[in-house]
Amino acid sequence: MNDVRRIAIVGAGPAGIYAAEALCRTGAELSIDVLDALPAPFGLVRYGVAPDQKIKSVAAVLGRTLERPAVRFLGNVTVGVHLTVPELRRHYDAVLVTTGAPASRRLDVPGADLPGSRPAGDFVAWYNGHPDRPPAMDLGGPRVAVIGAGNVALDVVRMLVKSVPELVRTDVPDDVVPVLRARRVTDVHVVVRRGPEAVRFTPPELRHLGRLADVDLLVDPADVADPAGTGAGAAVRASAVDILREWSGRAPAGAPRRVWFRFHRRPAEILGRDRVEAVRLASTVRAGDEVTLPVDAVFHAVGFRGVPVPGLPFDAERAIVPNDEGRVAGEPGFYVAGWIGRGPSGVIGDTKVDAARIVRTMLADLPALPFAAEPDPGRVPALLGRRGVRFVTYPQWCRLDALEIARGRAQGRARAKIADRAEMLRACLAQT
Repeated sequence: MNDVRRIAIVGAGPAGIYAAEALCRTGAELSIDVLDALPAPFGLVRYGVAPDQKIKSVAAVLGRTLERPAVRFLGNVTVGVHLTVPELRRHYDAVLVTTGAPASRRLDVPGADLPGSRPAGDFVAWYNGHPDRPPAMDLGGPRVAVIGAGNVALDVVRMLVKSVPELVRTDVPDDVVPVLRARRVTDVHVVVRRGPEAVRFTPPELRHLGRLADVDLLVDPADVADPAGTGAGAAVRASAVDILREWSGRAPAGAPRRVWFRFHRRPAEILGRDRVEAVRLASTVRAGDEVTLPVDAVFHAVGFRGVPVPGLPFDAERAIVPNDEGRVAGEPGFYVAGWIGRGPSGVIGDTKVDAARIVRTMLADLPALPFAAEPDPGRVPALLGRRGVRFVTYPQWCRLDALEIARGRAQGRARAKIADRAEMLRACLAQT
């Protein structure tokens, strides 16, 4: 093992696993450990993408990387808790951090903390069965406001208005199913600060929404009368505007559920005594123009933030680990890729490109980096074992994977996701 360079990747989401695959494809003599704080791999694909999305199939591709002989998955291991940054430096020649942006940005308006108002990230974590999700979710009454202009907002809208039979066929946890069945939502108001030309909705996500049965999509024709903007990304935005323009020309069909797009509006205040009762919206183009919408719940999809990695520098304003082309500032041998390095922007395809770019940087630096003081691959699992950490390997995760699939098939659906961390660990670490 003396000539084999040891690499740690912190984070088993798309950025981390794409980086591991890129490293393997170089043909270099490498031993790669992929560490994650959760017992299950795949990060955003498993826990951040709505369960009705085809992108979920990417997990099968990512899994093939974790099956490679040069790659070892160690789940349920949190850097800064179970392993420190100095310990990573002692056991690995280079460390790539790909922990993403797991924290929701706060909606900073009066009333944002009222019961019934919460970050969309909480809703996403709940319906995706994240182990650290809220224990319960109140979807409110028939009227809901969703604040945001990105794909997360559209995911939330679909989960609120899509037909129950379609949703319960997905991999949502068992305890989510009865809540979806009891849903009373009839009207969802999508509140967008700017105009249609500036939205971050991607055309495939809009088309997905447009294919929903028994849902009227309502767009004011005045909002889509102007041509799309110009500059970088204009073609994508124009496609989104074209879709919205088409919807603006549709006559309502009297569907039982309606999605209202309200452009050039920002939330000025969330109103209510003991819980959400209304949201006051101010115009972003006409001073003094305000409207109050009676609503029973508000989900704010206003973005995500990275969180500090104990032992590494952190730019609190930008919510990233400061870096120069992926190299962590002041920490030779440490690198970042994905949202923790560039901020929460782009889709999974962009993350793959970013990971490949950072891998090239790492490999260029690697010959000049010192070898780890304790490179033996057995040292890290032994250290975790002495600390009582119940870490999960990829074959052990596959036991949980098989159990979820079996439970789902018994119910006539693809998978029944297990959300409780203790139950996940029991399934992974059961003696055979």
